Amino acid sequence: MKISEIFYSVQGEGSLVGVPSVFVRTSGCNLRCSWCDTPYTSWNPEGDELTMAEIVERVAAYPAAKHVVITGGEPMIAPGIVPLSSALSQRGLHITFETAGTVFTPVACDLMSISPKLSNSTPEGPFRNQHERLRIQPEILWRLTRDYDYQLKFVIAREDDLREAQEIIAHVAAPAGKVVLMPEGTSAEVLNERGPWIAELCKIHGYRFSPRLHVHLYGNKRGT
Repeated sequence: MKISEIFYSVQGEGSLVGVPSVFVRTSGCNLRCSWCDTPYTSWNPEGDELTMAEIVERVAAYPAAKHVVITGGEPMIAPGIVPLSSALSQRGLHITFETAGTVFTPVACDLMSISPKLSNSTPEGPFRNQHERLRIQPEILWRLTRDYDYQLKFVIAREDDLREAQEIIAHVAAPAGKVVLMPEGTSAEVLNERGPWIAELCKIHGYRFSPRLHVHLYGNKRGT
């Protein structure tokens, strides 16, 4: 399996923000978000080919961690992801999958962190049509929210994004407590500018607000 990086940090987003976690970042993605903060897993995928045993060994090198986050790129398209998730689950670890919700794979998972990509993610150029065609898959979203404990995490850049997010929320009949709004941005300055008005939207609708804690703690860099 092609792995971009494995590192130990704190979860920076969503309902488990602040929880010490080992991150296993697969390389490769079927989308090309314009604001992607990990282009080394999507636009220009890179990494090392590791066996399942090697990945499990590297995760086990952090014995204090009880949580593993499998992310990408898009981890649901990674070959071998099902047996890897099972192997990690058998070690008694809590597993979060971070996915765009465009592909269904029957993985072992305790929290499916689904981040449907809104139109603010669509790039210009040769990948535009592919991205637009794939970014919202209603039947996949429906199945993921029925088969797993989940959160719906939306990247918000402008107030109009909320209307689009609410169409998806309504489609899967997600209760407000399952919905997370998070500001788009890769600098503390941008996050601080967008955070207050996004938090107000959360207060109005009963959604959860998420910071990007890792950006505030470490900046926008790899391995955090």
